[in-house]
Amino acid sequence: MAKQETKAIVRTYYEISDEKIKLKNKKCPRCGSVMGHHLKPNERWACGKCGYTEFVGKKGK
Repeated sequence: MAKQETKAIVRTYYEISDEKIKLKNKKCPRCGSVMGHHLKPNERWACGKCGYTEFVGKKGK
């Protein structure tokens, strides 16, 4: 059975208020594409295009 293809919904990536459009997610510092926010198992921001990852949370554990 083939995977179902889903299309991205614009309203999940942008916030519109007072005639200003703001990107909700971070942009990748390496390639400039939109990064994904992952919560489990470690909270992190990851770029699907180039593989850049930023870990968020407590350091030293």
